[in-house]
Amino acid sequence: PAVWADFNAAGMVSGHAYGKSLRTVKTCVGSEWCRFGTQDSTGLGIKLEKMCWGAWTPHKFKIAVSGCPRNCAEATIKDFGVVCVESGYELHIGGNGGVKVRATDLLCKVATEEEVLEHCAAFLQLYREQAHYLERTAPWLERVGLSYIREQVVEDARQRSALRERFLHAQQYAQRDPWAQIAGSDEASRGFAPLKVLGEG
Repeated sequence: PAVWADFNAAGMVSGHAYGKSLRTVKTCVGSEWCRFGTQDSTGLGIKLEKMCWGAWTPHKFKIAVSGCPRNCAEATIKDFGVVCVESGYELHIGGNGGVKVRATDLLCKVATEEEVLEHCAAFLQLYREQAHYLERTAPWLERVGLSYIREQVVEDARQRSALRERFLHAQQYAQRDPWAQIAGSDEASRGFAPLKVLGEG
């Protein structure tokens, strides 16, 4: 608990590292530090993480932002991947690494960071509402079909906006660090205290 309290005091949240939730957003160094970068992938990754952290999902959810088509952040094997290009951003969904590798499907192309955030929130909320518990985005996408997700998130602007609003509303209550509750409570912290050794004072 003392370590968690130190993290909290420094403004770092660590409580969702192992849950069915967003993992740390992965980025490359982008146009700020790389001659090949087409957009500020690091800045966009920070915005995505600030928007999405704390959201509980049917399974772990991984996001990556690559600053150019060289794809150093491996965005095309993530649940939601952004590949920056000269004209804007390619949005990819349904990727998977590990034992069953699956390349993403292209969801759409957008021109602005705001559109990336909007589509990400809408996709994430659709996944939260409609996927089965413990179903990653890859098998969910294969089950419902790419065309269905495009209809909901890309083609229907009103539906996309509604999904985004529901996600952002839920985030007002979800963005709490679970470890902070333990670190700030003497009673909850007691379960992590070392046992008294018999024979000592």
